[in-house]
Amino acid sequence: VVSHASFGARLSTPLGPPELHCTSTVTTMLQRLAMRSRAMSRFAPSTMLRAMSEEAAEGLKLNLASPSETIYSKKVVDSVIVPGADGEYGVTAGHSPIVAELKAGVVQVLHKGSADAEKFFVSGGFALSHEDDTTDISAPEIARLEDLDENAIRTGFADATTKLSSAGDETAKAEAQIEMETFKAMGAALGIAL
Repeated sequence: VVSHASFGARLSTPLGPPELHCTSTVTTMLQRLAMRSRAMSRFAPSTMLRAMSEEAAEGLKLNLASPSETIYSKKVVDSVIVPGADGEYGVTAGHSPIVAELKAGVVQVLHKGSADAEKFFVSGGFALSHEDDTTDISAPEIARLEDLDENAIRTGFADATTKLSSAGDETAKAEAQIEMETFKAMGAALGIAL
């Protein structure tokens, strides 16, 4: 006869008092797990610290690409600042995994040994940071900040404003609004008020 009065209770058998026999499977499994955990915990901190220091020594691996161009593939950098839809955030080696939608804005890449950030304008996209210290940034369009033309931005913003005011349907209005917001973000990246 086997009875379980409560979680982790001892087995009752017709062979004698439960103290002389085995404990429940759950208790035995938990005890084995605890013993294994205690044994492994002696080695885990040093192993984890060694792995973390090796990863940190290597740095953050950055993949930065659009459908038409790969700017960086596994480039080791110090850090990257990303224009997340919920706000800017920085990524370094050891960052927790995250997936973030990007808004139109500036991606800043800090290279090892350099005080100045390399800056790229992205029109949106996604950033994915992985456990292996790799961050992927994928955007529909990417341009180096120094390649942006102030006059083209002003003209583009004016054209988008005209499109918005003359748009006949909701789709055309939405497209014009996106264009305006993108040109406005480009202007802000260059310090131009639109």
